[in-house]
Amino acid sequence: MESLLYILFTGLLIGILVSAPMGPVGMLVIQRTLNKGRMAALFTGMGASLSDLIYCLLTGLGLSFVTDFITSNQNILQIIGSGVLIAYGLYLFRCNPSRSLSPSTVAANTYWRDFATGFLFTFSNPLILFFIIGLFARFNFMDTNYRYYHYIIGYISITLGAIGWWFLITFIIDKLRKHINVRSMWIINRVIAVLLILIALIGLITGIKKII
Repeated sequence: MESLLYILFTGLLIGILVSAPMGPVGMLVIQRTLNKGRMAALFTGMGASLSDLIYCLLTGLGLSFVTDFITSNQNILQIIGSGVLIAYGLYLFRCNPSRSLSPSTVAANTYWRDFATGFLFTFSNPLILFFIIGLFARFNFMDTNYRYYHYIIGYISITLGAIGWWFLITFIIDKLRKHINVRSMWIINRVIAVLLILIALIGLITGIKKII
C-alpha cells in the first residue's frame, strides 16, 4: 500500500515538474487563454501533456533504439523545433488581439488543432527526455520491486499531474483576463512573440553550431 501511495505521489509530482517550467508551451497557453479562451488553452496544455507522457514512457520502458535516435538527432530536431517556434512567433507578433473581442465561434476541430500544436511544440524539444530521466532517478520511479500495476498508476499520475498543472494555470490566467484590455493583450502578444523568437533563435544557433 505504501509503495502505491508513493508512486501515486511521485507520479503527480513528476507530471507537475515536467510541465511547470514556463517555456514556449507555457507562454503559448497564456496567450491562448487570453485570446482564444480557457478551453483552447487547456487543449494546448493537454497536447503538451501527451508529449510529456510519451517521453516518460520511452524513459520508463527503456526503448533504447528510440532514445538513441533522439539523442543522435537532437541537434536536427532542435533546429526543426526552433524553425516552428520562429514561424509561430512571427505569426503571433503580427496577429490582431482585438479579434478576440468578437463573439466566440471556436469549433471543436479548432480545439484539436490547439491540441496538436501543444503536442508538437513539446515533442520538438527532445532535451526534455534528459530532464525526465533525472526526475525518474531522483524519485526512484523505476524501482525493480514494482509490479505492473504500480507503473500503470504511476503513468496515470504523471498525466493527471501535468493536466492538473495546465488546469490551474488556465484558471488563474482566465480570472486575470478581466483586468486586461485590448492594448494589454496587444503588448502581451508582442512580448510573448519576441520571447518565443529569441528562444527559437538560441536553439537554432546552438543546433547549427553543434552540427558544424
